[in-house]
Amino acid sequence: MLDEYKTFAIRGNVVDMAVGIIIGAAFNGVVQSLVKDVLTPPLGLLTGGTDFTNLFVILREGTPEAPYATLQAAQSAGAVTINVGTFINAVISFLIVTFAVFLLVRYINQLRDPDEGPSPPKTIKKCPHC
Repeated sequence: MLDEYKTFAIRGNVVDMAVGIIIGAAFNGVVQSLVKDVLTPPLGLLTGGTDFTNLFVILREGTPEAPYATLQAAQSAGAVTINVGTFINAVISFLIVTFAVFLLVRYINQLRDPDEGPSPPKTIKKCPHC
């Protein structure tokens, strides 16, 4: 059983998957920073100074009552909120990650399969015995 596990663990696909997960986790940190620190501030300026991180809707006020300056203040007061800004950041992050993965896969496919044009049609030979 140990040999079988060793064979499974060092198989190419498992190692490739592990490397992909580790790189993906690191890439996620970079993308989160890109969205939070680079993209969100200009988008906030375009929308009149709105900081998406603190864009929320109060469903039930906490103690003390509203207004709350930040999402963290609302949550600390026990208010029930819909965190619209957090969702917007997640959507932007998702779009950036999927586009980056698309570009990466596209580039890798170009390296693997150079464009040779369409493959020639296969010729069908008749069976001499039929």
